[in-house]
Amino acid sequence: MNSAQTPQTDHETGTSSTDQQTAGPAVDAEVTKPKRLRSLDAYRGFIMIMLASAGFGIHSLAQLPKDAPVWHELNYEFWQQLSFHFYYHPPWTSRFGLIDVSFWDLIQPAFMFMVGVAMPYSYARRETLGHSKWRRLAHAVWRGLVLTLIGVFLTSQGAPSTKWDFTNVLSQIGLGYVFLYLLMGRHVRVQWAAFAVILVGYWILFESYTPPADYDYAAVNASGEMIFEGRFASWSKNANIASQFDRWFLNQFPRPNGEPFRFDPGGYTTLNFVPSIATMLLGVFAGQLLRSHHRPWNKFLILIASGAVCMVLGVVAGELVCPIVKRIWTPSWVLFSGGWVVWMLAAFYMVFDLFPLRWLAFPLVVVGMNSIAVYLMGSLMHSWTQKMINIHFHGLLVWFLGEGALADDMYGRVVGPTAVLVVFWLIALWMYRQKFSIRI
Repeated sequence: MNSAQTPQTDHETGTSSTDQQTAGPAVDAEVTKPKRLRSLDAYRGFIMIMLASAGFGIHSLAQLPKDAPVWHELNYEFWQQLSFHFYYHPPWTSRFGLIDVSFWDLIQPAFMFMVGVAMPYSYARRETLGHSKWRRLAHAVWRGLVLTLIGVFLTSQGAPSTKWDFTNVLSQIGLGYVFLYLLMGRHVRVQWAAFAVILVGYWILFESYTPPADYDYAAVNASGEMIFEGRFASWSKNANIASQFDRWFLNQFPRPNGEPFRFDPGGYTTLNFVPSIATMLLGVFAGQLLRSHHRPWNKFLILIASGAVCMVLGVVAGELVCPIVKRIWTPSWVLFSGGWVVWMLAAFYMVFDLFPLRWLAFPLVVVGMNSIAVYLMGSLMHSWTQKMINIHFHGLLVWFLGEGALADDMYGRVVGPTAVLVVFWLIALWMYRQKFSIRI
């Protein structure tokens, strides 16, 4: 990873720049040279703000007992409902009702999706700079390796030694990044064929293993709705082919305290990166659409229709093919979550690229243009920053916001994370003004 002072960006995770237009020449005759996609920077910034702020502490506030003083001023039931969307990862099945989902469950697919959206812009820009295909491939390999290792580094926090675990979002992106890159520049039919092969092939892989009748689910932290019976049995928590793979694969690495890997408490698996490539491919399709000759409003309508198709296919697949489970990134989850993240991109595109409201995106763009830096600050510096704020700005916050501003049983659980986000945003603003970027 290196830092650079540059006015450009390659529109991928971890790259920042000033608000200049950057895009290479067309990849083919059907592609125009677009102006800078403000909506992507804003979309990326929005996701990073959610992560860096720890959901603004909304879930933590909602955990206060019903007799806490704060509920004399706030509606307890409303904040309980809101909390569901700002922290909650369902124990297993990710879909509720017809198409309901926890917003927090969409953070990771949105993160991966926007990496895919950015790739056509990056690919075209590097072609413009005259980089050979081997140089571009070497860069993709390097980026994938570094992202994977950063994910391992973040996962190892608090462990006595390196914890070789690859379920962090950066590791998942890194593991699939080269495969995604190799599909760039291919005919769209090849890309769609790869998308279908990934989903169908992953479904076949899971269906190849069924847990035995006497499988000890309790020993792998699985119970209740985490255990499927009948045709969906192969998708149960820590009783599937991907969890079996990890029991072999992760034990090839040194383990903290020398204890062998048995299961992931949350049911997450290394092989999630395979269907995650399909999620990033959806982003590639969206990025290619946004670089095309279609009229801007037609692009918006195509995004809306594409999201609807993904949603319908995801719901149908969730009923007939495999359950919708984010924790093991089932093929139905790829389609279901894909519908949501495509619609999110459509909304950002409409507001910030179609309407004359680009200026409203500025607070988000500041973060989106240094996304890796903000993500690392949120992962590594959140607690320390909040502690420093409490030490040095306690009096100022109380004077400005009132006596209950930092009280734990009042607004402290929201004010603290929000103040931390303000600090991170100011750092990102300084980097933006200095045209300073962190690249991988």
